[in-house]
Amino acid sequence: MNRNPLLLVPNIITIARILAIIPIVWLVMDGDIVLRIVALALYVLAAASDWVDGFLARAWNQYSDLGRMLDPIADKLLVGILIAALAWDGSLSGWDMIPACALLFREFFIPGLREFLGNKAVVLPVSQLAKWKTTIQLVALAIILLERIVPGLGLVSDIVLWAAGLITLWTGWTYLRASWPHLSGIGK
Repeated sequence: MNRNPLLLVPNIITIARILAIIPIVWLVMDGDIVLRIVALALYVLAAASDWVDGFLARAWNQYSDLGRMLDPIADKLLVGILIAALAWDGSLSGWDMIPACALLFREFFIPGLREFLGNKAVVLPVSQLAKWKTTIQLVALAIILLERIVPGLGLVSDIVLWAAGLITLWTGWTYLRASWPHLSGIGK
């Protein structure tokens, strides 16, 4: 039985995560503290849905090519667009932009690398550390959102953001190193 992948619950959740980015960013950029609380609540739901859709896909055996494509895109859109909004509203300092740019660089570079290697039939499997990287990124951004609601979290958000940045760079380096033989021509 072929099922429409748009009707699979995990895919519906992933698509909802993508659509949630619009109100989250609008609420963040409004600047109102109450709306920021609503943005944080929506963001936490969206971030948690990353785990939920994967769990349901495995539990209900609802895998699809659409889901495999959309899930990492949803994560990257949520992180990337929220970083842009937080930079715009001043939640990220100049120093915060260093790990934020590391996150963005890796989030664009590695999918491009995967796409290039896919043409050569080379697969770079997602590592366990890369899965943790996504979680730490999502937590860091939640704490940054929380800073304006609960003053005094600046040091905590800085530490978690820098940890996310370092892990992001490490996982990116790991993928680059694993793919180097195929990029340099040595692995042909």
